Amino acid sequence: MKPRHNLYLDDALSERLEALAEKPGTSKSAIIADALRQYLNRRAAQSVDESLKIRLDRQSRQLERIERDVQAVLETLALFVRYQLTVTAQMPEPDKVARAVGQDRFSKFIDQVGRQMAGGRRILAETREAAEQRQSPIQDGESGQ
Repeated sequence: MKPRHNLYLDDALSERLEALAEKPGTSKSAIIADALRQYLNRRAAQSVDESLKIRLDRQSRQLERIERDVQAVLETLALFVRYQLTVTAQMPEPDKVARAVGQDRFSKFIDQVGRQMAGGRRILAETREAAEQRQSPIQDGESGQ
């Protein structure tokens, strides 16, 4: 048994409903139930779309920041490599001691990177903060002149 509902419709809408219900195999209840079902499904889909849109927008912004940061890291690495290759003199003929020193330095470098990553600290952020702190007194002094 289906529950009964009493609805009030304006005259124009009521006439259109009557005209649709005159077709064989249709009823006012079936027409209203279909229309209401479609309306509710559309509203539910819009609600889901809105919540997904917010999440996708947030993820897009996060990806843009990650891309920007990766570009900064790549540029920094490229500048460092260029500097290292152009400024640092190459040893004439590497011997066992020089190779051992190089391996030791590389191991220490990798250990330091591991500690930085495990500790959640980022040297780039620390360097940027230090640079900003060094610039602040200069800018404050300039604004007072």
